[in-house]
Parts: sequence; C-alpha cells; structure tokens
Amino acid sequence: MGERRREDGRDEIRDDAHGGDRGEAAATSQFVERFAAQLVEAGMTRMPARVFAALLSSERGVMSSAELGEQLKVSPAAVSGAIRYLAQVNMVIREREPGSRRERYRVQGNQWYEALTNRDSMLRRWRDTMQEGLDHFGLDTPQGRRINETMEFFQFLEVELGSLMERWAKHRAEQLGN
Repeated sequence: MGERRREDGRDEIRDDAHGGDRGEAAATSQFVERFAAQLVEAGMTRMPARVFAALLSSERGVMSSAELGEQLKVSPAAVSGAIRYLAQVNMVIREREPGSRRERYRVQGNQWYEALTNRDSMLRRWRDTMQEGLDHFGLDTPQGRRINETMEFFQFLEVELGSLMERWAKHRAEQLGN
C-alpha cells in the first residue's frame, strides 16, 4: 500500500497489491477516524466522535445501530452509549424506522447550530453562577476578581455567540435561497 499526494493536496491511498484504490469504504473509514481524532482533541470522547463522524459521512446521514456497529467494528452497547451522548448535546436525533421497532440515528444539517445554541444556555447558567460567587466573595478579593473576569468573559461570549448565530442564520438563508 502506498500514499501519494493528489493535486488538491489530499492524500490518495492506493492498494498497490490489488492494483488500485483501496475503495470507498477505506476512504470513508480514513475520514471517520481522522475527523473523530480531531473531535477527541477538541474534548469529545472517542466513541461519540467516531459515531458522529460515521453519520456525517454516510450518504443519507442516517444509520441504524447495526450499521454503525458494523462500520466502526464496535458493539451495540458502544453505539448506544455514544448515541445517548450525541442526542443529549443535539448533534443527532433518534427516529424509528418506518414499520419497525428499530431506531435509526440521523445527523442534521444544522447540528452545529443546535449544539452551539445549547452551549449558549450553558454560558448563561455559568454566568449566573459566577455572579453568585462574585456576590459572595466581593470584587475586592483575589478570588472575586478572578470570578468577575470569568463572568465578564462568559457575558462577552454570550453576546458574541448570539450575534454570530444570527449572522449564520442569515447566511444560511441566503445560501438556501440561491
């Protein structure tokens, strides 16, 4: 097997023993593992990162637990735990297969928007807790000053994130209108 760089700068993976590309499944697997590793670096746990990347890269954006387990070579329990986490942070939705009791999992086109919107409410809660800490310690103490700076940062993020989300919604609407 060999790798070589394509004109667009991406790696091309070839299976020289079989005279060609390793195939769509291998390329998909490489994408899934690479993106999952980047999500792990950003703080997501490994299995939810792999499941999310697999769903994101699937043709329809929807897969069953069995399909995910087969593609990722993991147990149904591992898929279930990952889906539970991803659903809690609004990155996937669960739905029933028509005419079946089986569930399938869908990644939405707006999953990042939903995930960040969820983070916005978390920032408000953190800011409120910082205010309680500031009220307790006072601004004239070292811990009060640190807590105040943290609270101001959360306030800044809350305003900027709201503005950013509005700009994204406008941008997305313009793109869909074209």
